[in-house]
Amino acid sequence: MPIRALPPELINQIAAGEVIERPASVVKELVENSIDAGARRIEVDIEQGGVRLIRVRDDGGGIPREELPLAVASHATSKIASFDDLERVASMGFRGEALASVSSVARFSLTSRQAGQDAAWRIEVDGGKYTDARPAQHPPGTTIEVRDLFYNVPARRKFLRAERTEFAHIDDLLKSLALAREGVDIRLTHNGKPVRLLKPARDEHAALARVAEVLGPDFPGQALRVEHEAAGLRLSGWVGLPTASRSQADQQYFYVNGRLVRDRIVAHAVRQAYADVLFHGRHPVFVLFLELDPAGVDVNVHPAKNEVRFREQRLIHDFLFRTLHEALSQTRAGAVPNEAAMPVAAAATGGFESRVSQPMPHAMPAWPQQASQSRLNLGVREQPLAGYATLFGEAQNSASTSFAPRPSASWSPTLAQDPEQGDDIPPLGYAIAQLKNIYVLAENAHGMVLVDMHAAHERITYEKLKNGRVTASLRSQMMLVPLSIAVSAKEAAAAEEHAEALADWGLELSRSGPSGVVVRRIPSLLEGADVAQLTRDVLAELAQHGSSRRLEELENELLSTMACHGSVRAGRRLGLPEMNALLREMEATERSGQCNHGRPTWVQLSLAELDKLFLRGR
Repeated sequence: MPIRALPPELINQIAAGEVIERPASVVKELVENSIDAGARRIEVDIEQGGVRLIRVRDDGGGIPREELPLAVASHATSKIASFDDLERVASMGFRGEALASVSSVARFSLTSRQAGQDAAWRIEVDGGKYTDARPAQHPPGTTIEVRDLFYNVPARRKFLRAERTEFAHIDDLLKSLALAREGVDIRLTHNGKPVRLLKPARDEHAALARVAEVLGPDFPGQALRVEHEAAGLRLSGWVGLPTASRSQADQQYFYVNGRLVRDRIVAHAVRQAYADVLFHGRHPVFVLFLELDPAGVDVNVHPAKNEVRFREQRLIHDFLFRTLHEALSQTRAGAVPNEAAMPVAAAATGGFESRVSQPMPHAMPAWPQQASQSRLNLGVREQPLAGYATLFGEAQNSASTSFAPRPSASWSPTLAQDPEQGDDIPPLGYAIAQLKNIYVLAENAHGMVLVDMHAAHERITYEKLKNGRVTASLRSQMMLVPLSIAVSAKEAAAAEEHAEALADWGLELSRSGPSGVVVRRIPSLLEGADVAQLTRDVLAELAQHGSSRRLEELENELLSTMACHGSVRAGRRLGLPEMNALLREMEATERSGQCNHGRPTWVQLSLAELDKLFLRGR
């Protein structure tokens, strides 16, 4: 067949196939244009899930009359003018295809008025053919109407889902945009009925209220505030505690310079940060905003603009992992988190019920001090831990699972009456009793604390074992017969490049050819593991991400099992000094808000919540 130029209408319909997948895609393009126009109020009206009508009205800067035909022309935009602009895209849209693509598959009208102008102007497009601009009545801003979507492409219309499904996609899209643009008033109606009103947020409390409206009212009470800046990168937002995880990754919002993206580097870094505190198969909840120089990220990767490519992928990965890992490590029971991991104030959404594994606030209320109590040795040294120290060259007693004793002192079951006596009581307070030989009941300045003693002691033991591994020299053992493994050329190169780092973990590899490696030594802790599969997993991560934590994860799995067997079991009777020793260790141990499997270790019930249970004050 001869080569020929395609007609403009067909070109636009092909472009629409890449950009306009469903009604939500149209809403995305139109609302992003409103945001780029500086709108502070955006109204979205939907009929029949967006198939019959999509109307987006804003109070943005408007479009001059003479530019209206260009607005619906292909590859016409006000957002970039040169290659340098494309290298540093700061706007939501920049391709100049959106309106042309939408207008080619629907009945389209655009009405706009600039501030200070006496009249508005309207242009209509039907199947790619537009009319001349004519006067219209309209306040400053722009309104775009899209009717009968895909009326001239029936094959595409057949692929649309039910009305409820298509509208749900639109609702989810607007919620995701509202999280990134907290100062914009966004209103959504469906078939003439108001569905969602997202008021603009003027401060952090109002921003948190908007987050709660999107992620649910329980999220602020189970989230940590993240704020960190380094190496030209800034990460802010909220991350859910491990106890707020979900069975699917449907509440994960990550923004790069205000743009919602899905990126494998980001997903890998977040997954590694949560690896030590989540159940297998659970997914964390987060709303995170990454800001960096626009030149450091390429947003011109996908027509729908939902993917990006970082120029310094390793830097981004390590920055995200270290920031989130450090934030989550501050979730020790009753601890005061650092400034980068401040707990979200539950009052921002009007107050919530009992908060699980939530760090205590900075300022404790004034409370009389209880007489100090002794910390007795629990003496839990079960058999699975007996040979642990032999895995390390000079392992010290820091890996012990028992609580170190302190000088004994008298203890009184009631609070001292003299408020001047000593410091405030500890964050987790003092033990009062043991319930069913499973839970520790304690009283602190806020009310009542319940602790799962096995889950808490398991985390404490696990963290001690990990610290013992870090502080001692890790032993490895020579393989009786070196194992040759066939890998890809990229993975073989990664083995050669990272040989020294792998040796520090006790895994000694050498390249045996373009696509092969030889394993000569493995960590003693992983004796009996599938060496070939382990090596392939490690090299695959090194080749893809430039780093790997597979060795560490496998060792942590073993240490977690050892900690579980070496921890105080449900059904064991503890004395008050032993219970208080457990509480003090929880306050000093990182990640003690959750056990090794992601279960909460403690719950705080405030006096107000207890009063509510008994209807006091009514």
